[in-house]
Amino acid sequence: MSISWGYSPKVEQFIPLADFPADKYLIIAKQAIENLGWNLSHVSETGIIAYTPISFQSYSEEISIRIHGNFALVKSECVGIQMWFNDYGKNSQNLEKFFHEFEYVQFHLKDIWEERLTEFHEFIATQDDSYFDKAPLATKDKIKNILYLFFPQKGYFLTPILIITNTIYWLFTKVVSVFYYQYFYRQALKTNSPESLITKMDDLILNFGVNNRNLVLDGQYWRLITHQFVHNSFVHLFFNMYSLVYIGLMIENKLGWKKFLFIYIFSGVCGGLTSLLFHENGVMMGASGAIMGLFGSFLALLVNKSFEKNAAKSLLISTSIVTAIILFNGFTTKRTDNAAHIGGIVSGFIFCYILVADLSKVRFEKPIFRYGLSSVLLLLYAIVIITATPNYQTDKYRRLKYEFSKNLISYNAVLYLKTALTKDEKLHQIEEFGIKEGQKNINVAQKMMPLKLKELDAYDRRIKTEIAERSLNVAKLIRRDIQADSLTRYSKQTTKEIENLLMLTYKLRDSLNNAQ
Repeated sequence: MSISWGYSPKVEQFIPLADFPADKYLIIAKQAIENLGWNLSHVSETGIIAYTPISFQSYSEEISIRIHGNFALVKSECVGIQMWFNDYGKNSQNLEKFFHEFEYVQFHLKDIWEERLTEFHEFIATQDDSYFDKAPLATKDKIKNILYLFFPQKGYFLTPILIITNTIYWLFTKVVSVFYYQYFYRQALKTNSPESLITKMDDLILNFGVNNRNLVLDGQYWRLITHQFVHNSFVHLFFNMYSLVYIGLMIENKLGWKKFLFIYIFSGVCGGLTSLLFHENGVMMGASGAIMGLFGSFLALLVNKSFEKNAAKSLLISTSIVTAIILFNGFTTKRTDNAAHIGGIVSGFIFCYILVADLSKVRFEKPIFRYGLSSVLLLLYAIVIITATPNYQTDKYRRLKYEFSKNLISYNAVLYLKTALTKDEKLHQIEEFGIKEGQKNINVAQKMMPLKLKELDAYDRRIKTEIAERSLNVAKLIRRDIQADSLTRYSKQTTKEIENLLMLTYKLRDSLNNAQ
């Protein structure tokens, strides 16, 4: 058993026919395939296509016999995506079984050749010999090596363009990220504020066009398109493009590049909209929603009988397994945006069904009506999602909270003044760490007030606002006492205010711990 490797593992053998008639070879091959229990999909004057039943190793394989002059090309090729890029030896096993059965059938048919020849020629006279150019794996046959995946060609025009676009943009984001990381890192060292590095890099990611609930609901709707071309890592990009190649080779030749692009972009938008419902914070990125839309459109093509019955069965099993793996991975991996997957696959199915189904009875057969109806459905879905999704400004509040906490840490120097300091030194520290930092938090609290927040964050904001006011008041009282030469003991009013301030900070800490 030999293992075949590659994106689309296959095994081929050229069989010289010499003086052996091609029609007799095909008759024997057809009978051998039937004996093996494989599903015949097409038989014509120049060849045969069949599919093996589902198997654990590779779901299904396409078996094809093509007549080229005095040669027969016998091939076994995996239909579905192969884990670890190999066929586990299934293709070589298939050919071994085929040639063994071929010899058996050839021996037993030797006495009834004329009868079988007559039946065969009557049958192929009714068949479409051009089917090989329409078969599910016809486009894959044009991919001679991995470099062919990046070159547009007939039936595979838009897919390589999308792959190249995604790859170039990923390289661009990585180069820019490295450059700016070095710049921000040097700035953080100069200002002794390493936390600013994280903030700056977060801002940079937003500038790449990622999806974000607050920004989209604030009117940046273009992110629903641009996030489809942003990828976080090479692994993220690789597996998305791998899936895109698989589905692109299957359906672009069926849809045409215009419908293919329409479904890709619109499904990605629907996936991004669905993400808004389930992700209050953070960013969403990647082409997976758009790609799952293509998987959904593939299912719509199967429902509309765009593929021959036996081929459709194998393709449905293969694609369903791949889709289930992707969705299962989404449910079990926290960083995977399964909302985009589901939104993409459902919308892709609907869009494709509208574009390819027989709608002549309802006068929607013209392309302009089909595209228009799809666009209206997308617009309605966007309105529903944007209207129903609460625009909690959690990200903005999180940043203000960080700034507030940083100021409060500096403020603590006022509450624990060293007794050994002189009066002027104490007054200087109160001014620098008390009055200024207290006023900073008053300003931060004012920025927090107009934000729309969830109940817990709103409660947190109320406490922080009170802390900001009390901390500034405490700093002023301490300054008053020190200016009055109360170097060792504060007034009762000051002591009481300090106690109230500390109680508030404890209350804030306890509320956060309970929330976690």
